[in-house]
Amino acid sequence: MWLGVSKRIGTISKFLALSCLCCFVIVSCGGTPTGSSSPGTSGNARTAVDRLVVASVEKPRTLDPADGYEVAISDIITSLGDRLYTYKDETDEVIPQLATALPTISEDGLTYTIPLREGVVFHDGEPFNAKAMAFSLERFVKNGGKPSTLLSTHMDTVTATGDYEITVKLKYPFAPFPSLLAFPGLAAVSPKAYEIGEGKFKPNEFVGTGPYKLSSFAPSLVKIDAFEQYWGDKPPLKGIDFTLLGSAANLYNSFTTGEVDLAFRDLDASQILRLKEEATAKGFQTIEKPSSGLNYLVLNTRLAPLDQVEVRQAIAAVIDRPLIIDRVLKGLASPSYSIVPTTFAASVPAFQAPYGDGNVAKTKELLTKAGFSKEKPFELPMWYSAASQERESIVALLKEYVDQKLEGIMTIKPEPVEPTTLFGNIEKGIYPSYLISWYPDFGDADNYLSPFFNCSKGSEATGCEEGDSKTQGFFYYNTEVLDLIKTQRQEKDPAKRQQSIARIQEIIARDVPLVPLWQKKEFAFAQKGVNNLTLNPILGLPVWKVSKQ
Repeated sequence: MWLGVSKRIGTISKFLALSCLCCFVIVSCGGTPTGSSSPGTSGNARTAVDRLVVASVEKPRTLDPADGYEVAISDIITSLGDRLYTYKDETDEVIPQLATALPTISEDGLTYTIPLREGVVFHDGEPFNAKAMAFSLERFVKNGGKPSTLLSTHMDTVTATGDYEITVKLKYPFAPFPSLLAFPGLAAVSPKAYEIGEGKFKPNEFVGTGPYKLSSFAPSLVKIDAFEQYWGDKPPLKGIDFTLLGSAANLYNSFTTGEVDLAFRDLDASQILRLKEEATAKGFQTIEKPSSGLNYLVLNTRLAPLDQVEVRQAIAAVIDRPLIIDRVLKGLASPSYSIVPTTFAASVPAFQAPYGDGNVAKTKELLTKAGFSKEKPFELPMWYSAASQERESIVALLKEYVDQKLEGIMTIKPEPVEPTTLFGNIEKGIYPSYLISWYPDFGDADNYLSPFFNCSKGSEATGCEEGDSKTQGFFYYNTEVLDLIKTQRQEKDPAKRQQSIARIQEIIARDVPLVPLWQKKEFAFAQKGVNNLTLNPILGLPVWKVSKQ
């Protein structure tokens, strides 16, 4: 999944400006919270005891699970919707959610039979059953949203084979399939509220089976309320308010003054360090975990002059990761030399040996070979989320470094853009390059390969015309990579599968449709009295479990 500002770059960032608030605190725009209240830990602000205020930077583009592919949506819809499977506590162990057991798998690995939970209802009162679950999976594929190929690549058919049993037939064996079914976008949705059809999305609605139901969706505030008919453990709070603050500075200020209960993602490195230093004295809670998020630079292989591999390789060579981590990220990250994060055993540092960091001589050599010179310099427009001060600092640092070291043969042009505009334009192919981050949809190295480079239509001459590679803005097409992706997905021998994944990483390092940059640690900060805080390596922070004193 993408993150538009720093976390999932983005990411989500990706990761994480947006519409400003009436004043810098969301509470003033959304109105004074109702109910009993308690003072914030660091200021005079007060938040309702029975509601949790969660703050981040980016506005969700949509709440439709069949179309949302950014971290900004996943944090919300995991509180609103249930999937067949989820992850246990702080692990990547798959456990049943709307299913009652792990799938029964046929000997050929193609047929999955899944028993379903009874007594579940949707937020609109409709009963949950096998037909509803099959409808939800079919809609995810056929409506053609941004994440649709996650499932359509694998699933051939889904059928209700009983009132509370579905059978999924795959196109080929795919070992991580149960983990894929835990992807937030595969939540069950009410057949009464949605319809199947290409492009038929409901961006401002969500009707699922989760512990909370949608109350309102506005540009700067998403409110969800407890669903009293929830089948599982009852929601610990009356509701959760997701406030979208437009910038990391607003996020930091609102948390330190007690205006919000929980700050997760989107804080820059300096703010994280300050909050860690102040935690004991001011009663902040700090949660820190290694991250599986990859921060990287996308290169559009179809746009000149980035259609020349030497130009892309030159960009890979000039990036100085340790400099970025020291100057901007304040040591809260590690260099990334692979498209697969080091948290996965299959990770190979394929970019390290051929390019290194800040390899000025190699950069000049490659750009000269591509036809550039001081008289004919190469200009790289580098797009990034305008909501991220951290990204702005990184692009400014890269520009300064290139200006100082390359003696006029190359320049970088910073191009800030609103996050929603960025995500809306990526597959149109208008950005030569952009900074983004990716957090896993499911816990397997394949999730850093297939969603990036799969392509259902295209050629090495024309690039990717339809498929994931186009959706991500790479437009990269390589038949060997496509064959290897298919091979590793079907391979039952872990050692052989790892060989295929390693080879993919080597090819990507050679062709450079992207440049891996860094992996950050994951941080969440909460006020005193906020309980049940955990960080899951795949889902992030399970907000629906959080309670308050």
